[in-house]
Amino acid sequence: MSSTAIPPYPELAGAPRISGMAPSSYLARARRLGPGLASAGAIGGVATVVGHVAPVVGAPVVAIALGLVTVALVGERPALAPGSRVATHSLLRLAVVLLGFTMPLGLIWHTAARSTPVMLGTIAAGLLAAAAAGRLLEVRGHRRVLVAVGTAICGASAIAATSSVIEPEEDDVAYAITVIFVFNVAAVLTFPTLGHLMHMNGQRFGLWAGTSVNDLSSVVAATSVFGHGALSRGVIVKLARTLMIVPITAFLGWGAARARRRDGTLPRTGRRSLRTAVPGFLVLFVLASIVRTLGLVGAGLASAASQASLVVIAIALAGVGLSARPSHIRRAGLRPLALGALCWAAVALTSLGLQSLR
Repeated sequence: MSSTAIPPYPELAGAPRISGMAPSSYLARARRLGPGLASAGAIGGVATVVGHVAPVVGAPVVAIALGLVTVALVGERPALAPGSRVATHSLLRLAVVLLGFTMPLGLIWHTAARSTPVMLGTIAAGLLAAAAAGRLLEVRGHRRVLVAVGTAICGASAIAATSSVIEPEEDDVAYAITVIFVFNVAAVLTFPTLGHLMHMNGQRFGLWAGTSVNDLSSVVAATSVFGHGALSRGVIVKLARTLMIVPITAFLGWGAARARRRDGTLPRTGRRSLRTAVPGFLVLFVLASIVRTLGLVGAGLASAASQASLVVIAIALAGVGLSARPSHIRRAGLRPLALGALCWAAVALTSLGLQSLR
C-alpha cells in the first residue's frame, strides 16, 4: 500500500501497536494507554452524572459531545489515540457482553428471526445505492466498496474485514472510516429525536437503529437514549447484521482471487478475514445469554450488569468522541460524504418502509 496524505487507521491495520510506541512491558503499555483511557473515563463519568440529571439527553450523547468538544479545544492529540481506541472498541464489547446477562437466549433468537427480512432488505438497499450513487458521484473502485459495506453492514468492522481481502490503498480505508464516523455521530444525535417524532415504540426503534446505524457503538448510544426497551432489540439486530460480514467477505475475497489469477499474481486465501469476521465478543454475548437462560444469574445480578454496562457504554462513547479527526473529515471532501449520505438514507428509509409492510 502506498503512503498517502491521510494516514491509515491503526485499528484497521491488524496490529494493536503504533509505530514507535510498541510496549515492552505492562508498565509501558499502561503509559501508552493511560492518557486516552483516563480521558475517556473522566468524560464518561461526567456524562453518566449528566445523563441521570437529564435522562432525555442521555449519557451516550453527552459522552460523544464532550469528546468532540475536547478534540475541538485541545486539537488532535496522538497521545490520546491508543487509549481512546481501546475505550471505543474493547470497552464497548465488554458492555455488550454484560448486556448478554440480561437477555435470555429465547429473546435473542426470536428477535433475530423476526428482524431478518428487514435486515436483508436494508443490506441490499445499501449495496445497490452505493453502486448507483457511486457511479453518479464518480466514487469508484475500493473506496466505493468500503463505503458500501461500512454503511450496509457494520461500519468499521466490515471495512476492516473487507480490506484484508481486497487490499485497498490506505487512503481508501481512511476515507471510508471518516465517512462512517461522520454518520455514526449524526445517527446518535438525530435518530432518538426522529424516533419520538414518528411515535415509535422501543421495539420498532430498536429494529430501525439496528438495521440503519453503521457501527455498534452508535446503535447502543441511540437506543440507550431512546429508552423504552429499544436497547436490547437494537443490540440483537445489530449483532445479527454483523454476521453478514462472513458471506460478503467470502464473496469479495473470491472476486479478488479471480482478479489476481487473471493478473498472474498469487491469490490470497482469505482465511484470516473469515476467521476474524465473527468477533469473539459476539460469542461471549451468546454465552452470557445462555448463563442467564439457565438461571445462573438472578434478577439482582442482571440488574447490576445492566447498570454497569451503561457506565461502560458512556466511557466507550467518550472514546468515540475523542477519536474524531477533523483533519480527515476536511480532507475526505464532499463526494465520499455525499455517497455515505445517500447510502445511509437508502438504508434508513428502506428499514422504515419494510417495517410499515409488516
